[in-house]
Amino acid sequence: MTIARRACLALPLLAAPGLARAQAAPWPNRPVRIVVAFTPGGTTDIIARLIGAHLAEMWGQSVVIDNRPGAGGNIGTEHVVRSAPDGYTIMVGSVGPLAVNQSLVRNMPYDTLRDLAPITLLAGVPNILVVAPNHPARDVAGLIAEAKRRPGELSYGSTGVGTSSHLSGVMLDQMAGIRTEHVPYRGAVALNDLLSGRLDFMFATIPSVMEQIRGGRLRPLAVTSTQRSRSNPDVPTMVELGFPDFDASSWFGMVAPARTPPEIIRKIAEDSHAALRVPAIERNMVEQGADPVGNGPEAFGAFIAHEIRRWSAIVRASGATPE
Repeated sequence: MTIARRACLALPLLAAPGLARAQAAPWPNRPVRIVVAFTPGGTTDIIARLIGAHLAEMWGQSVVIDNRPGAGGNIGTEHVVRSAPDGYTIMVGSVGPLAVNQSLVRNMPYDTLRDLAPITLLAGVPNILVVAPNHPARDVAGLIAEAKRRPGELSYGSTGVGTSSHLSGVMLDQMAGIRTEHVPYRGAVALNDLLSGRLDFMFATIPSVMEQIRGGRLRPLAVTSTQRSRSNPDVPTMVELGFPDFDASSWFGMVAPARTPPEIIRKIAEDSHAALRVPAIERNMVEQGADPVGNGPEAFGAFIAHEIRRWSAIVRASGATPE
């Protein structure tokens, strides 16, 4: 019997396992859940819904946004860590729960690098320092002067302990030599108190306050990136205003429970990149103040490790202690 003949006879046996795999339902064959560790309406939620809607179209399956706020993003993130690593529970996370909290929160319930599988960095977003239109501070210098005149009386809100909106305030206190009161909130609720005058100022991600800025309900004073934002080109950076080391931009990325199959991780990453390239989505994100990125799992993992080290140094330099 020739080799060719034996190969032909063996084909049905060799094909059987592959046939079984082919007949198995491909992923995803049921709804996918995207956990957001903050309340609806914040930047993480906005980005998750933009990407999730397009993924639902691509996959032919429902993509459900599951908001689980609390503990600076740790509650939702821990839920993902404890979820089955099957690709049906993923997360759009931010710099706080994925990087900053590792050094700012005592007794962390998870280790980002050990317990989560990186998928892709979706976007980078500068924070923007805003006040209500009736606030006496017309610029950053005025805000600092007011804080020095009334030490400990001015308050700022954040979306939770360890978020970049929190640490931006810590950095301002430390670099400007002032003392203000931090009031942590669960997600985007802080914005309501800022608009009503219960808070003096806030470092917010640009997408979460763009509508209020355009409508004249908030006054922007500065952005925390090293370069001006494309969405707010007339707003100076903190660097321009005399704070050369002030870089506190936020970022948002997609992760899954550790041990999620690599082929599923790759598919989610590739499909998310395709979503970021859709002109309407890209335009929407840029108009909201977010800069789309879209890198691979390995690059995103290295980025997270770098950010954990960077924010750890910022926390130490700021004098903030684990809460």
